[in-house]
Amino acid sequence: MPLIPEEPQIHESAQGPRATPANGRTAPTPRPVPGPRPAAPSRPGRPGPLRPTPPVQRTPRDVVPAKPGPSGPAAPAATAASPQIQLVPASAEGALDAAEEAVDLLLDSGRAPGDVLVITTGAQHPWAEHELSFGEASYWAQHDAGDDVFYADAAQASRAASRPVVVVAVNGGPASVAASALPLAHARAGALLIVCGDPQQINSVLGAGV
Repeated sequence: MPLIPEEPQIHESAQGPRATPANGRTAPTPRPVPGPRPAAPSRPGRPGPLRPTPPVQRTPRDVVPAKPGPSGPAAPAATAASPQIQLVPASAEGALDAAEEAVDLLLDSGRAPGDVLVITTGAQHPWAEHELSFGEASYWAQHDAGDDVFYADAAQASRAASRPVVVVAVNGGPASVAASALPLAHARAGALLIVCGDPQQINSVLGAGV
């Protein structure tokens, strides 16, 4: 009696269906045809593949023509604006008090103490007298620090630096001192000049010297 070949046994652990050819041999499981490989993801910290950017065609509207400069000599720079002048009528005896009130109003309005310079034409301000008692070096060091109101007489004002606001107290002294102090104060004031004193004297000096 001829032997009948045994059918191959399929185990559960086998993956996928297996075709059984006529000769009884197990055919290999067909593998999928590999398609195009996807692009590899970029690694952290490294840029991915760069794609060439097509050139941007600029139209004439995109180009802003440069403005030609002046053909003649360069125009001179604009001169700095003169400071505003405020006159506070006061006698020679009350000029210093009027100057103090003006300083208080400036600080109350938001001005920094270092923005204000006070010049006297007669007796020195008590603060200046007190600070000068410690020596000129200490006195001018406070000026250079620029963090507080600075008081100087007309003789010292020439050494003082410019500040946004200058207050002048015409509290006596020779007329020649006021005549030289007011133009100097005008030159030192960046934005505002406040003069406390006799209006007639002040107007005559400022009208001629400024």
